[in-house]
Amino acid sequence: MDITTVADDLIVAHRPGRNVEHGVDEDSIVGVDDDRVVRLTGLQPGSIHHIGNHEVQTLTRPDGQLLCRFGTVNDVHFGEFECGKIDDDPRGPIQRVEPGEPPYPETMNRAAVAEMLAADLAAVVVKGDLSRDGTDDEFAAFEACYRSAFGDRLHVVRGNHDAYRGQHAYTGDDWVDLPGVSIAMLDTVLSERTPGSITASQLQWLDDRAATADRPVIVVGHHQQWISGKRHNEYFGLDPDSSDGLAEVVARRSRILAYTAGHTHRHRVRRMPCGVPSIEVGCVKDFPGTWAEYRVYEGGITQVVHRMSSPEALDWSERCRHLMSDFGVDYEAYAMGSLEDRCFNIPLR
Repeated sequence: MDITTVADDLIVAHRPGRNVEHGVDEDSIVGVDDDRVVRLTGLQPGSIHHIGNHEVQTLTRPDGQLLCRFGTVNDVHFGEFECGKIDDDPRGPIQRVEPGEPPYPETMNRAAVAEMLAADLAAVVVKGDLSRDGTDDEFAAFEACYRSAFGDRLHVVRGNHDAYRGQHAYTGDDWVDLPGVSIAMLDTVLSERTPGSITASQLQWLDDRAATADRPVIVVGHHQQWISGKRHNEYFGLDPDSSDGLAEVVARRSRILAYTAGHTHRHRVRRMPCGVPSIEVGCVKDFPGTWAEYRVYEGGITQVVHRMSSPEALDWSERCRHLMSDFGVDYEAYAMGSLEDRCFNIPLR
């Protein structure tokens, strides 16, 4: 059984098999039309509960009132039809939908949208890779799914898949003010390339805005930050120089609480030299199929990663649990990360 989500008032568990409710010591189970899911709600912060063989403690709750919630998704990949394919390499396993099934990006993104619509979010932020190849049809499918649902609450920054052919849709940075938090959205894309970067002018923009911010700031972009290891400009995420520049701005500006990205299709948290978290959130399109909720309190912010739990989304994401095993990759462990990589509190500085 996977303990997929823990919040201050919620625990959610999943497993591939059926009839998971035995071994749960709570009366507060809420069904989600699929008996692969156990959902415990109405729990107390910092309380201990048992699900199967797992002892799970809910998160503590930051001080003060809840000011708002916002959600993020990334790597939604409208137009993709082969999951787990790496360039022209025939190894996999490569997952494809069966004849008559809807395209899996539509299945997974519809599930994400439905769950976020039910969560009373002040904003939804999409952190890039809206498409497989940045075609007009793929962008239109993204807009039909997300813009029609969230309207002016939707805020989008592009990813590398959206600009491989030099496209310019969704370019530029943005600043979004919400109750209790501001979101600084950085366009980290290098046109026609996979790695990312942040220019000096972008860093100056972030520095200037954060210097005068009247509330905490979360910085988002598509590419994950380089933190340590060999320095080279072909690093899969943000190049080391711009990663260092971002870390320097964050160290100077105590309003900035975190940087959060997508791109890697994994859940992971590392720390900048100043101690601020540099976060990666897994993709929507395959295993485990997630979106992230941010609960903004007066005294801090809680990240809560949710695995989409509709039967159709679970069916597809389970098929993707062992992607890239032919390459010797444990995709299940890689993509899921630890519970502490998914659900945690982000304190004020």
